[in-house]
Amino acid sequence: MTYYDQIYELAVDNHYLISTQDAADAGIPPVELPKLAQRGKLENISRGLYRLTRRVPHENDAYATAIARVGRGAYLFGESVIAMLGLAPTNPTYICVATPNRTRRRLPPSIRLKKHDEGDAPTVYDGIPSQSAANAIRSARETMMDDRLQEAAKRAREEGYISKIEYASIKEEMGWT
Repeated sequence: MTYYDQIYELAVDNHYLISTQDAADAGIPPVELPKLAQRGKLENISRGLYRLTRRVPHENDAYATAIARVGRGAYLFGESVIAMLGLAPTNPTYICVATPNRTRRRLPPSIRLKKHDEGDAPTVYDGIPSQSAANAIRSARETMMDDRLQEAAKRAREEGYISKIEYASIKEEMGWT
């Protein structure tokens, strides 16, 4: 099995993304990634992050890329979770990402970093680490209009992202009738 085959196996389950750290963890020398990028098999997204050039685009690629750019431990936060799940219209100009780690990376203005909330236990939606839908609705209270949050909570309940108890709790916390 070639290094590219190994990289492909790792990247295909991660929105076609692979970091030098992921490669090193799999026993692939990190120097192989720039070599494959030079040959046109990988695309350099940012320092230490690559994407397969032959891939099938997906609507959530931007979210996966934002998480990968921030690094390990990062997860989608607040209204970006609501947007990714299609629960309500949100501001598409930026992606909110939370991380428990200090980040010194140079990030594009389209990624907004948030401090990790101690109460958050990230879950995974479509292979992307994310704040739970219930906590995302609570977190988005500062940035979204109330009627859109109500719509998001209702749709999250209908689509099974939150339980009946969580829905009732959110309604009570937000003061909705």
